[in-house]
Order: sequence, then structure tokens, then C-alpha cells
Amino acid sequence: MSTILPYLINWLQEFGYPALWLVIFVASIGVPLPISLVLLAAGAFAALGDFNVLLLILIATSASVCGDNVGYFIGRRWGTKALDWLEQSRKLRVVSPRTVTRSREYFKQRGGWAIFLSRFLFSGLGGVINLLAGADPYPYRRFLLYDVIGELIGAVNALLLGYVFGASWEEIGDLLGAFSGLTLALLVVILIVALLLKMVQRTKAERVGQTSQTVDLEKDVLEQASLMSESGQLPPLEDSS
Repeated sequence: MSTILPYLINWLQEFGYPALWLVIFVASIGVPLPISLVLLAAGAFAALGDFNVLLLILIATSASVCGDNVGYFIGRRWGTKALDWLEQSRKLRVVSPRTVTRSREYFKQRGGWAIFLSRFLFSGLGGVINLLAGADPYPYRRFLLYDVIGELIGAVNALLLGYVFGASWEEIGDLLGAFSGLTLALLVVILIVALLLKMVQRTKAERVGQTSQTVDLEKDVLEQASLMSESGQLPPLEDSS
């Protein structure tokens, strides 16, 4: 359990909706705060009659989307120039231009899923994904669509779980954290296996290509020798059989 969580909960109880909006907004920009636990607690308080759960959903979603947009435009303002510089720079090769280009192309193809899932399943990656989406730059309308849908799902899930389980919201938070970590670890393993399989396939293709080149070269040598033999430049080739 986060050490800052009790302060956030007290702040929520004391200042209500404005405190919730501000905390979620700051976390969505990229500051590491336990927002899922705060939303679970807010849902539990709503079950007690302290808050309106529909208003909580509206506040949580709007604050998250606003914070995500700030991160997106920060990436668009400074991140794009940084990626362009890495892609074109010849003096400093921390990352190869080819790697940057392929990463940008991959994010354009798969970025929608990254944006969507980081809103509620891998929320800890949300701030980084926002910066990358802006730096790429990922089309803003598509970013906003995936962002709003994902944040709405995340807010509804956390608030309703807190509302239903009430006083047990802390245990639910621990279960959600463990599930998210396990899912992330499984995803990393799948990606590593996929990369290894791709490397093996590439190595096999290179070996096949080298073998075919060697065979072609041997054929060319034999043909040239045969032509020279026919023209009298070399003695006739004898059949070893």
C-alpha cells in the first residue's frame, strides 16, 4: 500500500470532488500516484452516501482525459523534435536511426492498443504512452478516441468495484495490482518469445540465402569452365564417373 495513499484519502474526504479531479489530473500527466486505489476508496465512500457515483465517473474521466492530453501535447511539442534528431543524427548514435524509424512505424500500427490498455490495465505506463503518442506523432483524433473510451472503462471499473465491495476496497486494490503485474509480466514474456522466434526465422532465411548464393556461384564457375573448354582455352572437362 502506498505511503501517500492515506494523505490522498484524507484530502478526498476533506475537499471532495475538486480534490479528486486535481489528483487524477496530476497523475495522468505522469506523476506516480495510486489513482486506482483512490478511485476504489471514492467508490466505497459513494456506497456510504458521501458521493454520487455517476458524478465521480464524470469527474474521474474528465480529469484523466485532460491530463492525458497535456502529456500528449508535451510529447508533440518537444518529443517530435527529439525523435527527428535521433532519426537523422550522424554524430551521436545512442539509438540507430533505423531503430527509431521502425519504432515509429510500429507505434503507428499498434499504438491504439497501447493507448487503450494503458488507460486501465497498465495504468502505470499511461504517462509514458502519452508522451510517445505525442512525439510520434500519433493522430490526435484517434488518440482522443482510444483515450476517452479507455479512461471511461477504467473509471467505471474502479469506482463500481469500490461501490460494490465497500469496506473491502483495499483488498480489491491489492488483487487488481497483482493481476495487472501478472498480465504485464505475461505480455513481456510473449513479446520476448515472439522476438526470439523472429530472430530464428531471420537466421534461417539468411543461411538459406547464403547456401543458394554458393550453389549459384558453383554453377556459374562450371558454366564458364565448360565454355572455355569448348572454345579451346581449357582442356575438355572429364567426367569423374
